Amino acid sequence: MLNNMPDPALGQKILARLPSLAEKASRRLGRPPVLMEVCGTHTMAIAKSGMRSLLAGHLELRSGPGCPVCVTDQGDIDKMIALAGRPEVTIATFGDMLRVPGTDSSLEVERARGARVEIFYAPADAVEFAAGSPEKEIVFLGVGFETTIPAVALSLELAVAQGLRNYSVLSSHKLVPPVMKALLSDPELKIDGFILPGHVCAVTGRQAFEFISGEYHIPAVITGFEPLDLLASVCLLLNQIADGRPETVNGYTRLVREEGNKKARAIMEKYFEPADALWRGFGLVPQSGLALKKEYSLYDAAARFPLQVPASRPLIGCACGDILKGKLTSPQCPLFAKSCTPLNPVGPCMVSSEGACAAYYQYEWAAK
Repeated sequence: MLNNMPDPALGQKILARLPSLAEKASRRLGRPPVLMEVCGTHTMAIAKSGMRSLLAGHLELRSGPGCPVCVTDQGDIDKMIALAGRPEVTIATFGDMLRVPGTDSSLEVERARGARVEIFYAPADAVEFAAGSPEKEIVFLGVGFETTIPAVALSLELAVAQGLRNYSVLSSHKLVPPVMKALLSDPELKIDGFILPGHVCAVTGRQAFEFISGEYHIPAVITGFEPLDLLASVCLLLNQIADGRPETVNGYTRLVREEGNKKARAIMEKYFEPADALWRGFGLVPQSGLALKKEYSLYDAAARFPLQVPASRPLIGCACGDILKGKLTSPQCPLFAKSCTPLNPVGPCMVSSEGACAAYYQYEWAAK
């Protein structure tokens, strides 16, 4: 791993400090520290770099609700699949959503049956597609955190400016701070420090996560995505745990500002407003989602295409919900690497490119 760092010497210095910091933190806690990353990109970086095995014996790393595809509620997935079955609708989506299993089907299966499902890398491309296809109803599946929501809001800005009436968004967006409060309120969860998502915090700013240390007295560090970033964040967390002085620290100052990105938040707030939302593994989390404002109901797919969807059924045996809450690790799921693999995924944690199970399978389990 160190050979892949931009500064291997600095990496060696950090690694040399880690054992003593971890020992001090362990003495204070009476057990090895447990740290959680709350970002799918961090999950993949940790797995790809071999950091988990490198730190084994000193501390434990767990994945949290950092994958937007994974945390999308089963009922919302079923709504997307049902919407794809409407003959007048063309679904526009990011590629990660295609293979996510619903209760009885998936977008991939429905596309094979004749549903119109198009993959786009940017919401603006879906608007361009809608402008060139006025006879089609294009519905963009809004799945993502604060990182991607501004881009969806900008797509609405483009559609409004062009007067398009065949473009709408089905919002299943999620906000990270509210689910962190839900996570921290769980008495069963024993997490000693959080590695916070750099891209989300670039939009929200550091202050949005001050409550983690201020209200719950648990250290948190915002960091980037290189192995050196992650190792430095682990050191910062261990230092705080050992000293008993929790803070929410910005360790990614080259991108994250105290107040975040005001322009990105402004475009989000123009088109969306907070709403209660269902999360996989968490259930209903108050004010943790985003709904389109009433003045933009023309662009709200939920209002334009009302659906009666049967009650969703849980994915039998899949532990994705508990993995997202940090209560289990991927190998502890009874289906992992048996009936659930990347070629035959049972749950979204094995489907998404940011899913904890996909990361563990690709970079850790397969390497054994």
